[in-house]
Amino acid sequence: MSRKLTIVLIAILAVLTGCQKEDVVSLKLGSTYLQRAAGASFMQVTATADWTITLEFPSGTSAWATVTPNTGSGSKNDIRFRYEANTDEESRQLTIVLTPGRGAAARLDVVQAGVSVYPDWLELPAMAEGDGCELLCHDMDGGKYKNKNASGQRNWSCYWDFDDYVSLWVAYPHNSNLRGSGSRSESWGVFDPCLPVSAQPNTGFTYGGGWTRGHQIPSADRLNYAANVSTFYPTNMTPQEYNFNSGIWVQLENKVRTYSTRCDTLYVVTGCLIKGSTQKSGNNTGFRVTVPTHYYKALLYYKKSSPHGSATDGYMAAGFIYPHDSSIANGNCLDYKCSIDELETQTGVDFFPNLERRIGKAKADEIEKQAPSSFWN
Repeated sequence: MSRKLTIVLIAILAVLTGCQKEDVVSLKLGSTYLQRAAGASFMQVTATADWTITLEFPSGTSAWATVTPNTGSGSKNDIRFRYEANTDEESRQLTIVLTPGRGAAARLDVVQAGVSVYPDWLELPAMAEGDGCELLCHDMDGGKYKNKNASGQRNWSCYWDFDDYVSLWVAYPHNSNLRGSGSRSESWGVFDPCLPVSAQPNTGFTYGGGWTRGHQIPSADRLNYAANVSTFYPTNMTPQEYNFNSGIWVQLENKVRTYSTRCDTLYVVTGCLIKGSTQKSGNNTGFRVTVPTHYYKALLYYKKSSPHGSATDGYMAAGFIYPHDSSIANGNCLDYKCSIDELETQTGVDFFPNLERRIGKAKADEIEKQAPSSFWN
């Protein structure tokens, strides 16, 4: 063969090799949020050629899951993913990596819940083991609240839904001292340290689709700098209609701040309902987030000395619930008052379960069934 022909053939082979298409692969797991108990599920691989699966664990942690088989060819839907129980209080994560013979790998982040250690704080609603959500607690310095059974430094807590990428509720104690002093930090884009970055939207960007970033604990309820920064975490945000957010909702937030100045402590639960929602946000944040159908607040007043006349042992309560609809944006926020019992019926949430431990079941039940007094006007 002549030297010239050899060069031509090499050139042709190089062109053919360069024209080969990359293998395109994808990976699916039933849920990327795992309960803390040991378990297993099937994983689905879509591929047109050979592939390999590896599991990546954060540095310094041991392997707690396996994949069988971890090599193959073509599409398969019977790959077994097994994982051990998580006995730590903190959640943990891993990344499943599907690598084809040619081309880019597909990656899937998985989070497993930790052992639930529920504090007995008055603001916390009841929680159900195994409902796919996790309690996250924050301290006044903006970090994780490490000792959930301690007192004195808690800031706000939330109940994070890993499938819809919102907190179903945010709960916190409120008074002038806890509010502090300072100004709004505008710290968009800071991630919640309680979760892997990959498990939460990047709300440094607006949601897209016309939805605003609506706080659940308002920025103005925590003015000390570090505490205020934490109110901008993605776990405190939901996609909210602009006129609703800047209208009737901010009207209620201002009322709540006023209530908090008239008692020793106001225990606040702010939440959203997503069941039956057919709307998703845009994907500017990296996730299409479920848009709530309703928003609510459950409020528990406490004053030790000279309490309001309607208080029982210094406690009284009120609820508010609103359809997430711009048509009520200019309405009166007080038109949506209700008892805690009524709010529980509409939301399916059990509010202030720890109140019974303080004053007994009969008195707690009486507080929850009473219609809001004139204090809440």
